[in-house]
Amino acid sequence: MVRRSGLGKGLSALLPDAPVTAPEGTELRELPVAQITANPYQPRVEFDDEALASLAASVGEIGVLQPILVRQVGPESFELIAGERRWRASQIAGLEVIPALVRTVDDHRSLQEALVENLLREDLNPLEEGAGYRQLMEEFSLTQEDVSVAVGRSRSTVANTLRLLALPPSVQQLLTERRLTAGHARAILALESVEEQEMLATRVVDEGLTVRETEDAVRRLVAARYAGDPDSPAGDPAPGNRPAALLELEHLLSEYLDTRVRVGLTGKGGKVTVQFANLDDLERIYRVMVSGRETESPEI
Repeated sequence: MVRRSGLGKGLSALLPDAPVTAPEGTELRELPVAQITANPYQPRVEFDDEALASLAASVGEIGVLQPILVRQVGPESFELIAGERRWRASQIAGLEVIPALVRTVDDHRSLQEALVENLLREDLNPLEEGAGYRQLMEEFSLTQEDVSVAVGRSRSTVANTLRLLALPPSVQQLLTERRLTAGHARAILALESVEEQEMLATRVVDEGLTVRETEDAVRRLVAARYAGDPDSPAGDPAPGNRPAALLELEHLLSEYLDTRVRVGLTGKGGKVTVQFANLDDLERIYRVMVSGRETESPEI
């Protein structure tokens, strides 16, 4: 049985009182579902089967009301830029055609649009989101500030999401399975060793710890390690006994640099320890420290 796209007698039937128009360089068409292929730059790697089945049921009843975005790659072949869930649901529902905006873009532009569109519209897990940010930065030489503007999120959100990619694979898997939240994962990142991170992640899952309880556990582990560090100042008080002003400054530094900062005291001075995920993150911290904002790296 042939199913309709849900657009009635044509695209104009969807909005009878207002003509359907497409942006310049884009053509609104009905395309055969079979002529469309997935975008290799799609940041999403997992699709919720139950949510997809629900969408397919809706598509089967009323069709696809929001066009997908594609580019033409052959005489009768098109590649998705955005809208893969709608395309997959249309296949499940047995639709033969689907409304699409056909845009003329090259490979790099397709990558950029696919990433930005999906980061804005889809319910990506935190690691997929972080991988999308990193791909935008690597493919187009963008800074974290550039990415934050492109996707409409704060730079600190982008930075913190990118940091999740530094988690060990076993912890990343728990995050992908949604057994850990991004809040849990950010807290666990404050631990320096992979063994500690894996141990605490397992404990969070087994004991059902909240994010606040996880942060408390991290503080205890860091305090224990710091107390046993032969290079640490012997006079540095335990976290619970540290002056409120010092804790506030430590918090402000952590917020300003978008990473964990530890301030230790001695009798006459102290030391500041700044955590970074990788060399790129260290360069970002350097730029923030010397300029207070994301800028081009100086020539050295």
